[in-house]
Amino acid sequence: MLARPRFRAAIVRLGSLTIGVALLLAAAITSAAAATSPAPTAGPDSERSGVRIEAAAAGETAEAASARVAQMSTRERASSVVMGHVPTTDAGALRAYMQTAGIGGFILMGANIPGSEAELRGVTAALTIDPALPPLIAIDQEGGDVSRLPWDEFPSSLELKSAAPETAAAAFAGRGALVDRAGIGVNFGVVADFTDDPGSFIYRRSLGTNAADSSARVGAAVTGEAPFAASTLKHFPGHGAAPGDSHAGIPSTGMPLEQWRASEALPFAAGIDAGAPALMFGHLAYTAVDAAPATLSPEWHRIAREDLGFTGLAVTDDLGMLQSSGIPAYQDPVANAVTAIAAGNDMVLAVVLSTPDTAPRMVEGIVAAIENGALPAQRLQEAATRVTELRLNVGAESGRFVPCPACAPAQ
Repeated sequence: MLARPRFRAAIVRLGSLTIGVALLLAAAITSAAAATSPAPTAGPDSERSGVRIEAAAAGETAEAASARVAQMSTRERASSVVMGHVPTTDAGALRAYMQTAGIGGFILMGANIPGSEAELRGVTAALTIDPALPPLIAIDQEGGDVSRLPWDEFPSSLELKSAAPETAAAAFAGRGALVDRAGIGVNFGVVADFTDDPGSFIYRRSLGTNAADSSARVGAAVTGEAPFAASTLKHFPGHGAAPGDSHAGIPSTGMPLEQWRASEALPFAAGIDAGAPALMFGHLAYTAVDAAPATLSPEWHRIAREDLGFTGLAVTDDLGMLQSSGIPAYQDPVANAVTAIAAGNDMVLAVVLSTPDTAPRMVEGIVAAIENGALPAQRLQEAATRVTELRLNVGAESGRFVPCPACAPAQ
């Protein structure tokens, strides 16, 4: 089952923020509508404009996911746990890619973003072969330095890291609304890493410079975004303590586990407690816990599940980054994918260095690993079930908060 039902009322209690967050959510949603195109409107099965209505209880969705996965072949299960990418805005090419690959997800990068929100909705529609079980279409929409949507003018981490948690909630409510309006279900946008070092590559992207402030803003960001997109916390277990950039190496630290629990862990715990349904594992090593990067570490997955109580979707950071590290052990993307699933990830992500055949090759590798016993069939079934549950949730909630061409722009 997912960590918590993702789709819930916009007013969510986070400490003492209930009323303030609710008011700021309303203001942020209005701003999102005004900043892009005509005002959004609710679908016909909603009670009122701008409010999402849960389509099914979480238990029913979990049962439906389990039933679907039980009927899948090994290859279908393997396909469902791969998130791929091809760099184009051509709707025909994107649709052909998804039809051929049959994979469970697609990540939108800059090369997939056309000039307008309306055109982007055409892109996401092309990626969706079966609306009842849509792929997990994801985006890195943090705002600021990492922003795929040029029309996102909500405050970024550089502003939010010194602002009240309510401001973070409002910013991510608006950001989530933009993601939702574009037909995107998952936002890899909530950075739970923190550091007080301006020289760190993650400094400009983090929501705070210490554990306490970061925790409050991360929890608030998840709360704000929850009605609109599946928030993803990243990069577990935390880049701030590990010097270096994981795009070009494996940052590492000797920080003991108990020190991690009292520091780097806290923003992730806050995001999990706020209901974040996805957790992205980073290519970084806490050598006192495991010499392997967290992405490939069964122990870090155990800690996330057992110590922090996370029950949602575990997804890797881009596996192409492991190849970019230059470390010989990580040069085979297929082997990386199999190891990542075996370690406890539910979905593997391929972007950098990937080609149109990378995701299909990962699928073949996962199937082969099941057949030769290198990957337990139960582990793949568990992963496919978590992916499918989130896909069903996204499918049930899609199209409820979209622009209304006949409506007047918000004032």
